[in-house]
Amino acid sequence: MSETPGTRRYPHPSLPSPWAAEPPLADWLQDPAPPVIWSLAGHDSGGGAGLSADTRAAAAFGVHLCPVLAAVTAQNSLGVSAVYPLPAEQLRAQLQSLVQDLSPRVIKTGLLASVAAVQALCEQLDALRRDRTVLLVIDPVLGATAGGAAFCDEALLQAYRAQLLPRCDLLTPNRREAERLLGLPPGSPTSPPALAAALRELGPRAVCITGGDDASAPAQRELALDWIDVQAPDHQAQGWLALPRLPSRHHHGTGCTFATSAAAALARGFPMADALVLAKMATWSTLRDGHAAGAGAGPVRATPDFMADPRAMPVLSFGAEPLNAGTVQRWRQVLEAATNGQPSEMGLYAITEDSQRLPALAQAGYAQLQLRIKSGPSLSEAALRHAIASAVDGLGSHPRATLWINDHWQLALQAGARALHLGQEDWAALTDDQRQRILVSGVHLGISSHSLWELARARSLAPHYIACGPVWATVTKDMPWRPQGLDNLTWWVRMAGRPVVAIGGITEAERVTAARRAGASSACLVRALEQADAAHWQTAWEAGL
Repeated sequence: MSETPGTRRYPHPSLPSPWAAEPPLADWLQDPAPPVIWSLAGHDSGGGAGLSADTRAAAAFGVHLCPVLAAVTAQNSLGVSAVYPLPAEQLRAQLQSLVQDLSPRVIKTGLLASVAAVQALCEQLDALRRDRTVLLVIDPVLGATAGGAAFCDEALLQAYRAQLLPRCDLLTPNRREAERLLGLPPGSPTSPPALAAALRELGPRAVCITGGDDASAPAQRELALDWIDVQAPDHQAQGWLALPRLPSRHHHGTGCTFATSAAAALARGFPMADALVLAKMATWSTLRDGHAAGAGAGPVRATPDFMADPRAMPVLSFGAEPLNAGTVQRWRQVLEAATNGQPSEMGLYAITEDSQRLPALAQAGYAQLQLRIKSGPSLSEAALRHAIASAVDGLGSHPRATLWINDHWQLALQAGARALHLGQEDWAALTDDQRQRILVSGVHLGISSHSLWELARARSLAPHYIACGPVWATVTKDMPWRPQGLDNLTWWVRMAGRPVVAIGGITEAERVTAARRAGASSACLVRALEQADAAHWQTAWEAGL
């Protein structure tokens, strides 16, 4: 479908991206000039949802939120008794005042309550987008969870479809809201992946079907599952975002919190999929910390603590993989492991493309060895098979060294290899049967990660380790990602729930030492193998203890 003129521009050229460009959370909260976002939403007289929840969520990200009143509700913890849309001229006056002084990076919508509000927003958004990028996050508040009050008639639904969704960067409906936007009856058999795909056809570049209120399937009774479908110019991500389901009855404002958290993360320059992971973390933590206020469901409580809490780190599936008992058990294992203390020590990790060199590297004392041979037109399958087989056979006399075969998993398993390293693109390209074959084979599995959402996705496999990189700039392979740096490596170690292997640009003894001090279980050496002997690097590794 064609784009509406004057609408989306992604990503914002002035925003830092990706994750590695961001300062630590402690610096966010002291930012002398925090990013600005607007929220067009309703006022909740009970203080639980709407602009009250939006303001709390934005504050947890250190973002300045401008609350633009679109409607006034009469409500308490038991339900909504009345909704009063604000006159269009009053809404326009708020927007025009903000344009003069507090221009937004992101606009988030909640309860709009009238077609006039939609029109006023679209007019102002189009004007803003003539000379800058402003992202639009839509939380389609079409009715109240408590009491079941409806906020949206057919005319407003049509305004969403015809005017808002074509301008939308991120849409965050729950299942029922998704069905209403698509004109489907309640409880339709359409799956969340299919709902998200159908909604993207209406314009949004990313859709997240939130599932906190849906516990109909067995997996959903154990896990809170959100389906994300991101088709951004710089990355594509589809899968289930999962965290343990919490038994809290105080959940008022979770939808507002999720959408505002995603908007705040986008305003801070995170890629879309990273923003959704952060929104999941923030919302799960607010739900855990919800409190009573009135006789009904109390509000959730947003704080910045979520960012350093390993319990809040979700897993993300590789697409729509089956939500069977084995998958749920594997995810729960990873989610529970996040609080089980420091991961195991692995030692130094040498990477070479020369299978004949591996025995000498093992003899020198490298505990982890990787054969990384990239396929090319000059390399026959027979030569590749021979190299892998000779590597496996050649290390039979070195039981203390673990051999990892990069990429060529079928040949590796045929040769009797006991450890595989795969990139995320390689794993994503496998069929369900191929993935299951690897998972049940008993081999150790190492997975690469380069961003927050890739870390969440790597965790879903319960791998033996997760590689974090590039920690420093590297020239051994083309990397579209910025260097992670030691702050992010430290965060990876805290949040991964698996051993973390540092990789990328480790060419100096000081970097080996720093990687270990950051908590890495291992550090990968590639070009460094040519610069000094194993004793030199081992001394640097031990200095990091």
